[in-house]
Amino acid sequence: MSRSRSPSPSARSASSAKAVIARLAQPPRLADQDAIAARFIHALRLIALHERVGRDPVPELSARLGSVEIAARALQLSLAIAASWPENVRVACYCAPVLTPDEATIAALVTGASRGSRPAFEDAIDGFVRPDRAQRLWVPVLAMIDAEMRCA
Repeated sequence: MSRSRSPSPSARSASSAKAVIARLAQPPRLADQDAIAARFIHALRLIALHERVGRDPVPELSARLGSVEIAARALQLSLAIAASWPENVRVACYCAPVLTPDEATIAALVTGASRGSRPAFEDAIDGFVRPDRAQRLWVPVLAMIDAEMRCA
């Protein structure tokens, strides 16, 4: 009769490390994000596309988001992010199902704010965006969320 042996602590640790690495290798999916965060990521991608071709994004944003006010608030938030981010924001193409690391961070800060959690918002950008710049993002993200809620 053989005895079943449980894995050694080092084997469990290696297995756990592999699981963490595998999870990190899988970028977050846009479909798994909070609704407001996902809409903003789409808006951010459209803004980037229009910026590349030198066009005003507000008309198309308004049509896709269903409101000129939401479009304007999304544009204001994108400008605040660009001014606060430590480097150029990397966005995926409009139809990409996964998020870039920057988009994942932005989705997390929008989700935290849409849930009314300043700590979750700050946790999303902690160590990435300087603390003195957090307020520059908090106010416009709340304004965009407010516009989304009033137009829903």
